[in-house]
Amino acid sequence: MAQATSEGSLAPPHTHAPPVAVHVPASSLRGELRAVKIVWQRELIRFSKDRLRIVTALVQPILFLFVLGTGLSHLASAGTHGVDLRTFVYPGVLCMAVLFTAMFSAASLVWDREFGFLREMMVPPVRRSSLVLGKCLGGATVASLQGVIVIALAGLVGVPYAATLLLAVFGLQLVLAFAITAFGVMVAARVTQMQSFMALMQMAIMPMFFLSGALFSVVALPRWLAILNRIDPLTYAVDPMRRAIFNNLTVSPVARHALAPGVTWWGWRVPTLLEAAVIALLGLVMVSIAIVEFSRAE
Repeated sequence: MAQATSEGSLAPPHTHAPPVAVHVPASSLRGELRAVKIVWQRELIRFSKDRLRIVTALVQPILFLFVLGTGLSHLASAGTHGVDLRTFVYPGVLCMAVLFTAMFSAASLVWDREFGFLREMMVPPVRRSSLVLGKCLGGATVASLQGVIVIALAGLVGVPYAATLLLAVFGLQLVLAFAITAFGVMVAARVTQMQSFMALMQMAIMPMFFLSGALFSVVALPRWLAILNRIDPLTYAVDPMRRAIFNNLTVSPVARHALAPGVTWWGWRVPTLLEAAVIALLGLVMVSIAIVEFSRAE
């Protein structure tokens, strides 16, 4: 029944508003690519606005190149056969700059989950694979841009600014950055706390760096250390970078054999392109695992 109002008139009966039709667009390739682009752009915007992150990420490469490299150059001069120690460790420092930047890019996924932004990203009707791929491409781009800053320091450690050399190093950095970001996203898909994520990444990244031969020659290693060096993914980025740099320097055959012998499988020297393909393949495998884990976790 209608109820009386304060003026004594009858109020109209309650009516329900008609339901509002919500149109959800169908999933399409264009929409998926747009999602990848948006996530990729978000990573670049976050990186460009965080100048402190850009500066702090350069501290370790500069310390290794100009402090450690200069301090140990006289001590290690007998083992480098006339090659500047800073030139020798330069490829490893390039990879280190990419490693830590890519790791922090993947860490932002844990922050997004903790603050609820990740759920907002899942609202649009796009596949989880598009979000993961955009995240990996964004992290790879950010890490490569950070690596470009270290590449700009090449002349200070005796590495020439040859166009082919710089392109080769940048390409290897890009592939490595994609693989490391994919590894970080794969871990972040199952880890819910930032402290746990950083502990796991440090436990993985630091052994990878030291076992890769970034700071020492891999010639005449003990067998157990040689095996670990061969199964370390970072080895297949450090070695081709070092070989590319040595190919653009005047280096004696003795120094080349001692400092850049290349990676061998049962006595067969692995070509540079195959080394890059190993990193790319590992990156694709980890992206696939990250997509599966991300779909399960969310």
